[in-house]
Amino acid sequence: MDVIRILAIDAVTVVIAFTMMWAICASIRDVTMVDAWWALGMMVLAIATFAQMEVATDRRWLLTVICAIWAIRLGGYLFWRWRDHGPDRRYVRMMEKAQDKRGWGYARASFWLVFATQAPLQFIVALPVMLGQIQAEPVALGTLAYVGAALAVFGIIFESIGDWQLTVFRKNPANAGQVLSTGLWRYTRHPNYFGDACVWWGLFLIGAETPLGWLALPGPVLLTWTLMKWSGAPTLEFRMRKTKPGYADYIARTSGFVPWPPKRA
Repeated sequence: MDVIRILAIDAVTVVIAFTMMWAICASIRDVTMVDAWWALGMMVLAIATFAQMEVATDRRWLLTVICAIWAIRLGGYLFWRWRDHGPDRRYVRMMEKAQDKRGWGYARASFWLVFATQAPLQFIVALPVMLGQIQAEPVALGTLAYVGAALAVFGIIFESIGDWQLTVFRKNPANAGQVLSTGLWRYTRHPNYFGDACVWWGLFLIGAETPLGWLALPGPVLLTWTLMKWSGAPTLEFRMRKTKPGYADYIARTSGFVPWPPKRA
């Protein structure tokens, strides 16, 4: 019953937070800010779970702190990108299509197509930092937890470098219309997505030493599938093929996810 109560409180936290975000975004008619909340909301769930625990074990601290570092870094970056670049074109097209073809108002379209979809996804992806904290046994961190922590830290560093390289590249006017194929982007077309996956597989491993932690497996699986097959790489690459002539060649020689030396022409 404790497990159900803890997860129920976390679920209510998700619903309240996303409802508030929806009200704000509907009022400004721009849902781009939800991307930043995707990361920051994970931290809120980790902290909400931590606050319900009676004892602050090393595992609970480790899960919460790593998740918070990842969320603040990524959420802050996505918030800055929104303020710097303006509304995300994907969301703009989605809202326009819903309003034109379905006759929905902005509030209705944003609720059903964005917030009602992302709320349950966030809850599932965040399972490692919730289920991994609930049972205190074993108290001591084992080899799996240390491997997971190293993988998560590596992922944070990897995606941070990738985002920094992309930001520098885009800020240079000479690179307009060009494809970034240097640095980490020489070895994978999506270093940010690969880093994200490493973080959440690492967090899963930290919690997997506990009996309940293994049940969080759907979290990293869903995140990886989403990044590789659904709303991540496919959506981005579809647009890039249309807007950047050299992107098809970049795809032909560069790994789509796991970093790997590029193929020869």
